[in-house]
Parts: sequence; C-alpha cells; structure tokens
Amino acid sequence: MLIHLVRRLGQSLLVLLAVSFIAFLVFRHIGDPTVSLLGEDASLAERQALVAELGFDQPVPVQYARYLGNVLRGRLGISYRVKRPVAAVILERVPATLELALVAAALALAGGVALGVYTAIRRDSWASRALMTASLVGVSLPTFLIGILLIYLFAVELRWLPSFGRGATVAVGGWQTGLLTASGWTSLVLPVATLGLFKLTLIMRLVRTEMLEALRTDYVRFARARGLPARRIHYGHALRNTLIPVLTIAGLQLGSLIAFAIVTETVFQWPGVGLLFIASIQAVDVPVIAAYLLMIAVLYVCINLVVDLLYLLADPRLRRA
Repeated sequence: MLIHLVRRLGQSLLVLLAVSFIAFLVFRHIGDPTVSLLGEDASLAERQALVAELGFDQPVPVQYARYLGNVLRGRLGISYRVKRPVAAVILERVPATLELALVAAALALAGGVALGVYTAIRRDSWASRALMTASLVGVSLPTFLIGILLIYLFAVELRWLPSFGRGATVAVGGWQTGLLTASGWTSLVLPVATLGLFKLTLIMRLVRTEMLEALRTDYVRFARARGLPARRIHYGHALRNTLIPVLTIAGLQLGSLIAFAIVTETVFQWPGVGLLFIASIQAVDVPVIAAYLLMIAVLYVCINLVVDLLYLLADPRLRRA
C-alpha cells in the first residue's frame, strides 16, 4: 500500500511539473507584459528595466526555474488588468466558487447515490421509470440552457429567486461567505441546481447500473439464501461493491465542478474564479490565465490522490497489493 501511494505521489509531481511548464510558456510567450503594465507610452528604458526586473532577459531554463520558485512561494505575477498580485485577486474569488461547487457536489453525490440505489432496487416501479426518464433531461441539456430555463421559470415568471449575484455575505475570519445569510442561500439555489443537475443524473445512472450488476452476482444470491435482511444485502453487500467505479467517475466529475463552473458563473454573474477567468481571457490577462491553469491542475491531482485513498478504504484487497 505504501509503495502504491509513493508511486502515485511521484506521478502527481510529474504531472504538476508538466503543467507548470505549460503555464510558464503561456505566461512568458503570450502578450507583452511591458505594454500591459507600463502602457504604450512607456519609454524604451522603462521597458528594458521591467524586462530585467521580470527576468525575461535571462535564458529560458533560468526563467522557468525562477517562475517555479515564485509559484512555490505563492508569487504568481501581477494581473495586467487590475495591476494587483494574481494570488490576491484569485483568493478573493475562491470562496464564492468553492461554496458553489461544494454545495453542488454534495447535492449531486447524495442525490445521485440515493436515487441510483432506489431506481436499482425498485427498477420496475413507476417512480423509478419516471426518474430514469427525467434523468435523460439532465444528461442531455447543456448547462447554459438549464440555467437560462431556471432563470426564466423561477426568476422571471414566478419571481421566487434572484437571477444573478451572490447575495449578502459576512466575513468569517478572512473568508467571505454567503452561507450564513438568507439572501446568500436564495442566490445559491439556481446556480447549484444548474451546476449539479448533470452530475447528479450521471452519478444516479452509474450507481443504478452498477447496483443492478451487483444484485445479479453469486454472493448476493448466497446472502439472500442465508436469509440476511434486504437492507443489509442492498447496502452492506451490493452498494459497497459498486463503490470503486462510482468513486472513479464521481471523483473526476466533482472535480470538474470547479474547473467547469465557468458557464454557470457566467450565466448567473456569480463572482467566482470562473467569471474572473472569462474576464481575464477577454482582457488577455496572461498571469491570471496561467495561474488558473495551475490551480485546476493542482485540484485534479489532489482529487485523484483522495480517490486513490478511498479505493483502499472501499476495497480491502488493494491494501495487500
């Protein structure tokens, strides 16, 4: 088990190094930082001084080593658009995106597993068939269309929920959260439903398929022959043995909630990292774009490591490997 974890850590470091080099190439070779930071009216001497200060007059390996050292110290450059440190700009937006993604992930995971188990156990009931039919909508419709439809129904026609913004926030330490205010929760409903619906239906259909396969296995038939309670068979035997493929897909899908929250944040004007990324692309704010790329890479690597650890908990055979 220890060898497996060490190997996975080594692979993760190699992936992060590769992504950091790509981010360095984006940071170094797209756009002209002297124009973005000094303006077009700056003199040649001022431009040369800035190039020397940024280290762009040095060999590429030296530049990459310097860039990597700055990243490890949390120095991600200066935003061309707002003329502030990139790390500070991103950290201001992270709470909004994390709250949106975590609530959507909780909804997708809890709802997807519960509905998947129900539709597998009661596969011939009318409720199960209705849920499977409705899940086709969540899988088929694009995220932006779901958001627009929800805005039209609940914000425009019924006027029950706000159509944009994050609502009121309160400071808890250095964290600005909307989870402690009523307007924060009401503003969260539509974006969470939009972001989490596709993941919920995907996890539900995956759990149902794996549960049906598990319920046909010999060990489940033997458990029934022994007279074990149905709840123990369904949850202690069948569901537990579906966790490996479910963890694989769910881990990647839940990680993408942050990476691909861009569409949802744009539709609802949610002040998160995704909306910042869109604004940075429009303004060719290269340091923010490169930092976003690094952040998403670190996120996926961390999620994969967590999924590997969950494998060991779900399947005891892997601990002896």
